[in-house]
Amino acid sequence: MRNSVLWSPVLKHPDLKVGEIHVWRAHLNCDEPIVHRLSATLASDEVTRASRFVFQPDRNDFVVTRGALRVLLAKYLKCSPKEIHFNSNPRGKPFLILNDWDRKVQFSISHSHGMALLAFAVGLRLGVDVELVLPDFACDDLAPRYFSQEEVLELRALPSSLRTEGFFRCWTRKEAYIKARGEGLQIPLQSFRVSVSPKLAPRLDSNDSSMWKLVSLNPGPGYVGALVGEGKRWRLRLWDWMP
Repeated sequence: MRNSVLWSPVLKHPDLKVGEIHVWRAHLNCDEPIVHRLSATLASDEVTRASRFVFQPDRNDFVVTRGALRVLLAKYLKCSPKEIHFNSNPRGKPFLILNDWDRKVQFSISHSHGMALLAFAVGLRLGVDVELVLPDFACDDLAPRYFSQEEVLELRALPSSLRTEGFFRCWTRKEAYIKARGEGLQIPLQSFRVSVSPKLAPRLDSNDSSMWKLVSLNPGPGYVGALVGEGKRWRLRLWDWMP
């Protein structure tokens, strides 16, 4: 299913309104001066985390993603990127520590092989995930370990030409839901079900599925993504982030 809203270039930074979810697409292969400039916005613990990456492309992806998060939050909150501070809940989900906005502005980020998605909302829990579709991925071997029995059967029923994309569609949808809940792997992956087929509308079946809306995202050729947001009536807006 294609996005009903297209990724749009931004001439003026949009306001984040109640009842909207903004998802920003960021291409992470930036020139070194941009990576250096974004690195200067990071907190010391983020710099330490970046230094642990063995390979520079992985390190740069982390720096640009975290830098983009700070730049975008600073625009929404009308402050400096360096003024933004994070904490995390007991399950590891990060949240803002800033001012009276801190519990109202929710965000979720994901990056994979040179592509990042960053999602923001006011007062709505949300989760986003992006993955690069790897053509030679052994999805038939891994699916039974992470998917419900119904998801595995749906995956195996797909034509071979769609099976790998179906695996990553399922994976991103499950990840987005877990991120939105904010409980990490305390939620067993087999305890809820999402639709698998790339040709059908996304669907979430869980004990609390009436509380959430699941949307498929198409960040670009070779990538798939998913967004889960709290409630059913929010408006999705998709933007391209340019460093």
